[in-house]
Amino acid sequence: MKRLSILIFAMSLFLTANSQDEDLSEITLNGYVKYMNTIIFDDISSPWMIDNLIHNRLNFKWYLSKNFTFSTDMRNRFVYGDYVKAIPGYDKILSNDNGYLNFFTNKIYSNSSSVLVTSFDRFYLEYNTEGWTITAGRQRINWGQSFAWNPNDIFNTYSFFDFDYEERPGSDAFRIQYYPGYSAAIDAAIKIDVDKNITAAGLYRFNKWGYDIQILGGIIDSTDFVVGTGWSGNLKSFGFNGEVSYFHPQLNFSDTSGVILATAGFNYMFSNSLYFSFEGIYNGYFGKLNMNSFTDLYFIPQTAKTISFSKFSWFAQVSYPINPLLNSSLAVMYFPSLGDGYFIMPSLAYSVSNNMEISIIDQKFSGKFNGHEETLNMFFLRFRLNF
Repeated sequence: MKRLSILIFAMSLFLTANSQDEDLSEITLNGYVKYMNTIIFDDISSPWMIDNLIHNRLNFKWYLSKNFTFSTDMRNRFVYGDYVKAIPGYDKILSNDNGYLNFFTNKIYSNSSSVLVTSFDRFYLEYNTEGWTITAGRQRINWGQSFAWNPNDIFNTYSFFDFDYEERPGSDAFRIQYYPGYSAAIDAAIKIDVDKNITAAGLYRFNKWGYDIQILGGIIDSTDFVVGTGWSGNLKSFGFNGEVSYFHPQLNFSDTSGVILATAGFNYMFSNSLYFSFEGIYNGYFGKLNMNSFTDLYFIPQTAKTISFSKFSWFAQVSYPINPLLNSSLAVMYFPSLGDGYFIMPSLAYSVSNNMEISIIDQKFSGKFNGHEETLNMFFLRFRLNF
């Protein structure tokens, strides 16, 4: 599989180099190259850890016919620096793939201070005809309606803190979508993971009272039944959205061991393009989480039940384009269950040209674990070139 990954990577570069000279109208290829420097420390006066990431992505689509499309998206990450040295088995963590087709992720090279990993997070064949879409393979199934937390997103859970992975992970799944009307959709999917656990669910989305409303139900990871609902629309001049999911173990169906996760939020854009959003979540699974530090955020399994780590959490974000080339943003979270813990993330993004951007992002976590106060600071400098 390593050889296949290298071959496809080389073929993609060849297609990019020759796309100006040959008629490739049935094929599209785009992507980006990013370099990101990360500085990690507990306190400004404590020792710093410095990490580096070179991140390349290739998005390939082949329009086989009017009805069939083949897509494969590939990400290549070369990480080097102190983090690789300090964490035993970091190369295995970076190359971990929870999908059934886990051979799509491979460690190409590693030593004591660096690792190169390549991964296909999209690899699917899609069939489209009037009113129907059928997709088979590694794909993104996004059922979320909220911004920071998505208890309805049972197939592709992701972390808000992982800002550098905008595309989000994919699932090894088979999916059927049917559109009976302009504002209605029926969606059914089944996925399998590396441990052969099954997630299978159906969703019905419709429009009522000016809101897009969805109802879903199924099984998740072969362990829990899940039912849920979500909505998005407007409350006067404010955007209003939310999600509720109830999870109940299959083996204890008659007892009261089920948990609820519920989130709701508002957003508003002013006439000067200042954008504001506010969101809150209740996590009934909080008591079963086993987090001992903020670094666990990047290592605990991501599921729809582990998307937050406080019984209640609150989120607010404001963004404003200072000028057409410079955008600013500030996101904050409050975690009452962590001894008035909090997260803060200011950022600036500057467009150097149509296809190049420079970003500065800072993340700070503070809270208490088992009575011990912990802080974690991460500063990121990122350069991105699109093609």
